[in-house]
Amino acid sequence: MKHFSLSKRLINRFLFICVILVAFLAALLWKHPEVTERSGVVPVEQEPVEVAVNEPIQPIPLHIKLDPGKVALGEKLFYDPQLSHNNTVSCATCHNFKTGGVERLNFSRGMNGALTSVNTLTVFNSGFNFKLNWDGSAETLEEQVDKAIHNSKDLNANWPEVVSKLKKSPEYVKVFDQLYAGGITDHSIKDAIATFELSLYTPNSRFDKFLRGNLAALSYEEKEGYRIFKDYGCASCHQGVNAGGNLFHKFGVMGDYFVDRGKVKKADLGRFNVTGEPQDKYVFKVPSLRNITLTAPYFHDGSAKTLPEAIAVMAKYQLGRQLSPEQIDLIVKFLTTLTGEYKGSPL
Repeated sequence: MKHFSLSKRLINRFLFICVILVAFLAALLWKHPEVTERSGVVPVEQEPVEVAVNEPIQPIPLHIKLDPGKVALGEKLFYDPQLSHNNTVSCATCHNFKTGGVERLNFSRGMNGALTSVNTLTVFNSGFNFKLNWDGSAETLEEQVDKAIHNSKDLNANWPEVVSKLKKSPEYVKVFDQLYAGGITDHSIKDAIATFELSLYTPNSRFDKFLRGNLAALSYEEKEGYRIFKDYGCASCHQGVNAGGNLFHKFGVMGDYFVDRGKVKKADLGRFNVTGEPQDKYVFKVPSLRNITLTAPYFHDGSAKTLPEAIAVMAKYQLGRQLSPEQIDLIVKFLTTLTGEYKGSPL
């Protein structure tokens, strides 16, 4: 009986240790849900059907779990001109949701009508990018917000100024106090806007439906366009959930785009402006192709006014190829299938 009692005690102790370990691991996974979101590994609900895992492009998650209170607050801030120095422009000034999250201009107009140095990238699906801006100068959505606040051509403000304005609003004070222990601070403002931007994902495009097994979602010509897109190597850069946005690449691998275009500017140096490394000259973040038919003009300089023009330039300078008009047309047809939905409605 004594031996049995000792064995039982050891078993109970072992089970107790197992329970503690499970609880500890669960606490680690639950402790920092916002860090998980910020890192780009966005928590999503279970996909309802099997996904075509062998394709270079993967579907956008149908659902992303975010704090609805922070999303609503971030949206209000996104449209609030008080974030600018003279209360005239907001984040939404350059990122128009009715036109694909951009202005459809070569360069956007910010504070006092100043033109931005590069073409505005869409804010839709920006949470899937590994870095922000053409030159990757922002590591996170929060850092991108910070840069926009301080940029003289964007909002041209500073955090003490912005925080002071928002603290004069009883509504803002109440909502921030409910959501953030520290109330209105530069950190909580950036977090709210970043959380809202994470909600700007556009799932359920026809191509995503195709990837999820609905082969009838694409026409024969659209499938042919996708085949050419892969066969010619376009998918080597434009891949992943965002069909791009996850690596850097030199603009002009098979030809000198900038010599041919002429009038090289500082913004044309791309990633070099961030790192100062010679090998980063003319290197840019590969842009997402999601909703691409809505976001003309194209490239960092806005030089390509149409998709056929952009495809021809890419083929020449990145692939060293000349595509036929028929091939370009088929690729355009494929790219139209990448337009998704926002809040359940087609863009």
